[in-house]
Amino acid sequence: MEEQDPGQWKRTVIDASAGAIAGGISRTVTSPLDVIKIRFQVQLEPTTSWALLNGHISRPSKYTGMFQATKDIFREEGLWGFWRGNVPALLMVMPYTAIQFTVLHKLKTFAAGSSKAENHINLSAYLSYVSGALAGCAATVGSYPFDLLRTILASQGEPKVYPTMRSAFVDIISTRGFRGLYAGLSPTLVEIIPYAGLQFGTYDTFKRWTMVDFILVYIRFLFKSLAAGTCAKLVCHPLDVVKKRFQIEGLQRHPKYGARVEHRAYRNMSDALSRIVQAEGWAGLYKGIVPSTVKAAPAGAVTFVAYEYASDWLESILT
Repeated sequence: MEEQDPGQWKRTVIDASAGAIAGGISRTVTSPLDVIKIRFQVQLEPTTSWALLNGHISRPSKYTGMFQATKDIFREEGLWGFWRGNVPALLMVMPYTAIQFTVLHKLKTFAAGSSKAENHINLSAYLSYVSGALAGCAATVGSYPFDLLRTILASQGEPKVYPTMRSAFVDIISTRGFRGLYAGLSPTLVEIIPYAGLQFGTYDTFKRWTMVDFILVYIRFLFKSLAAGTCAKLVCHPLDVVKKRFQIEGLQRHPKYGARVEHRAYRNMSDALSRIVQAEGWAGLYKGIVPSTVKAAPAGAVTFVAYEYASDWLESILT
């Protein structure tokens, strides 16, 4: 049996710890946009004023735009309303990013034949995309129950149906069983493959540049990154909407938030996509796309910058 590199364990600890720190910081900073996005995605009524005017739906909508939603949440729930469900979000994102960066490093080590980060820079863009996608899938499966709890707590508003994370967890187990903790996992995995692959592939490409290259092509890279990120969002966002609908199936909500998603409203992912388009139009698949797109850039930037700093800091104290 091949002897394990003594520095490999230390590298794993650094990757996992730095990933957890970066994920926690990023999630906390961008939580307000995430809460608004979730409120839009779980609302069956239109989320824009023009959709209300042009549509046939006569029920009033609770949220009809980002600014209106921001004002409503602040007025009804206070400043902390924008961090509703942040505890399960942290419990989700910290293991998520820890698993993601750890698996990513393991895959790159396998592909490059070396655990040294400097040797990973020479990997092809294709391997960077594949490694990112596989790491995203592993992280999703490992942290998914906390993602579901986060969605439920962030979407309920006031008055609360579940006062604590524990009460939500107990109710899910009693009404849906253990499988209920993984409701919506399939569209999540389909969504995360292109998104995580693009995210890490682009990041690795960026890291290959020297400072001179960076100065020369910064603007071009910025526009390409924004275009790539927007395209990824446009393709993946409908799956995120479907995922949120599965996660809140049967959840009791105050009538002021509109109609609720009934238990077993959708048979599967394709049925959910079809029913949403039929009942809400194509715009229904893109509810929450504005806060989601606005959130993507700072979330990614904070995650990678925090990871690099945390990784360097941990490496300095562990050597």
